[in-house]
Amino acid sequence: MLWITLLPTSGVLANDDAIAAIDWTLAETLVALDAPPAGVAQVDAYHAWVGEPELPDDVVDLGLRTQPNLERLSELDPSRILISPMFAGLTPKLSRIAEVETLDFYNGERELWDQLVALTHRLGDMVDQEAEADALIERTETRLERQRQTLSSTDDRPLLMIQLMDERHARVFGDHSLLQAVTDRLELENAWQGTTNAWGFSLVGLEDLMGIEARLVVIKPLPVGVKARLADSGLWQQLPSVKRDDVIWLDPVWTFGALPSAQRFADLLTEALEDADRA
Repeated sequence: MLWITLLPTSGVLANDDAIAAIDWTLAETLVALDAPPAGVAQVDAYHAWVGEPELPDDVVDLGLRTQPNLERLSELDPSRILISPMFAGLTPKLSRIAEVETLDFYNGERELWDQLVALTHRLGDMVDQEAEADALIERTETRLERQRQTLSSTDDRPLLMIQLMDERHARVFGDHSLLQAVTDRLELENAWQGTTNAWGFSLVGLEDLMGIEARLVVIKPLPVGVKARLADSGLWQQLPSVKRDDVIWLDPVWTFGALPSAQRFADLLTEALEDADRA
């Protein structure tokens, strides 16, 4: 795990209880540990893309993840600012306000689930919630095991898990993805055997999915206007799962998340598959 610590250059005494999180994966994990950050970047977008766990009502919106509002961040006066390597370019500016710590995950160096467990432990140590971290890990693994047993008697067709970028392109998730890590534990087959990037997805045209016999799982949110355009898309209408009318639509899940998102995806997928099996 990459670990970077920079001391604050500001002479202002930081609020020892306040942590700011630019990255949503870190934010959702802190919320699940009952130690929510005082400030999070793009709060409205967090609600749209992550869904749960919900942020507290009094969390400060820090502006864009790629360009946080430095004045607002200074007013919050956190003791530390947490980022992931994706936002490492912000470190020089952020370190003038508070200590910056970079927590690395999704780096492909080891099995993703192990990385997310290690991240949970690290955050638990950081906010003095070691027992909550242990409980979150145990709760997630126990829940997935229970769901695996529940799903053992349902339809066992492979799943093709995607997020639509527009009416012609999608992210399809496979190796190294959170969705793959969850379906592995549920003993569900992923139909996508193509290459993926470090985040576990490949950007493909819908035509690349045409010959794959699988049940389509679409994770929301959909880009604005895409749902209406899909109704008129011959390409979409020819996908095997669309033709069979067995597409599964899931509420938003942060597909680049940690254990809270893993649990949310498992819950939503299990419920959807059970409902489809009863239909």
